[in-house]
Amino acid sequence: MRRNGEEFMSDELKLNPNKVASFLNKKPEDFTKKDIMHFVEKNDIRMVNFRYIGGDGKLKLLNFVINDRKYLDKILTCGERVDGSSLFSYIDPSSSDLYVVPRYKTAFVNPFTETPTLDILCSYYDKHGEALGIGPANILKKAHKTLQEKTGMQLEALGELEYYVSSELDKIYTITPQKGYHESHPFAKWEMIRVEAMKAISEMGGRIKYGHSEVGNIVSGDWEYVQHEIEFLPVNVEDAADQLVIAKWAMREIAYKYGLEISFAPKIIVGHAGSGMHIHARLVKDGKNMMVDEKGSLNDTAKKMIGGWLEMAPSITAFGNMVPTSFLRLVPHQEAPTNICWGDSNRSVLVRVPLGWKGVRNMIFDANPQEPKNDDVDPMSNQTVELRSADGSANSHLLLAAMTTAALHGLENPESLKIAEKLYVSGDVGKLQKELNLPQLPASCFDAGEQLLKQRSFYEKHGIFPAAIIDGVAKTLKSFNDKDLSEKLFGDGDALMNLVKKYLHCG
Repeated sequence: MRRNGEEFMSDELKLNPNKVASFLNKKPEDFTKKDIMHFVEKNDIRMVNFRYIGGDGKLKLLNFVINDRKYLDKILTCGERVDGSSLFSYIDPSSSDLYVVPRYKTAFVNPFTETPTLDILCSYYDKHGEALGIGPANILKKAHKTLQEKTGMQLEALGELEYYVSSELDKIYTITPQKGYHESHPFAKWEMIRVEAMKAISEMGGRIKYGHSEVGNIVSGDWEYVQHEIEFLPVNVEDAADQLVIAKWAMREIAYKYGLEISFAPKIIVGHAGSGMHIHARLVKDGKNMMVDEKGSLNDTAKKMIGGWLEMAPSITAFGNMVPTSFLRLVPHQEAPTNICWGDSNRSVLVRVPLGWKGVRNMIFDANPQEPKNDDVDPMSNQTVELRSADGSANSHLLLAAMTTAALHGLENPESLKIAEKLYVSGDVGKLQKELNLPQLPASCFDAGEQLLKQRSFYEKHGIFPAAIIDGVAKTLKSFNDKDLSEKLFGDGDALMNLVKKYLHCG
């Protein structure tokens, strides 16, 4: 925008760390091809990277050298061909050619390359130019579009990304096992990696809420494993999935630079705290949180969504817990859910309703008596509900598509409020489990695959999930043949260690 011949940045963009957004003085969702080309020309960008999500949930890469303006225009307009059968196990090699087409709003300057490079996330299209039905991002897009069409509401989500950094044992300021929560340096090791990652992710468009050290300090022989977490802000559910995938890639890049390993695996060492990927969500309309009443209490809309999540929880596990070690984490008494239930401020349940500033908006004026009172900020609008079962093995786009589908099911199902009422728990679920007789989450990948097949009608009802995805994911999960795995491996330390190592870099 211009004022009196001078260029001014909108208030919303003044502190935006995304270099493309700040240069263009535009919100990313408003980027055009012309904008991208202008940025490339004015910032001496020499390469363009296309990135897209494979069937394994990881980012794939295609590099382009910018030969001239005409070539840049061509790739930004037409995209490029890729081999779908090498990216997805569900595609036949005889008809495997796909297109990857850039989504301009995702453009960011790559912070890791010496050559100035612009990265853009892409969507998949088939030979007819139609959105690829089995593409994870396309499935999520369809799920969200269907939710909006049926309810008039959007779903916003955020992920809590937990991970471990492994390194040789530091004998100075030694870590205390299982006592790392919100510790600070030098007692919390590798804070610098977390801070560097947060900066890089923000520059790539990720909307970060905060970062901190987590509980899981582990010492094993000459090695130590230190757990951290980065939590994001609620954004459009499609963007939330994108930023989780980008964040994992960025953090691995940074760790590699320092000669370290980062793992998002659900278990690093059996018997110690695992890593989850909790997902918070809220339903919004015209920017207003639709899950709270005037007093900030959770309303029926929220309870219906929770009811949908609870009913479909067994099959959601198929997309959120995709390796056998996921079920070494989902065991009793480790702040990881095994029972299908929900509750307020309760970390032993599957769906937690976190504190939502209900009735406590004046705390800031007590802490800062010099602050003039105002009513511009409504903290109660921050209220979310949290699904606690998923971990870093998840395909982020399929997981959030499943959660979106389950939210829609909950809103459409007349029995959802009854389900929510029946499965509400107050108190420690572990201590009350026998008394409550709650339904259980799957105990293995095999079980999760079975549950997905049993509940497939929920996913296929509106044509959101293609049959090939349901069948393919179920087949993969059942192929692990891990039913009763924890019992079979009990006491076999070497076998458990080998299993953990096998899935160290899942997701």
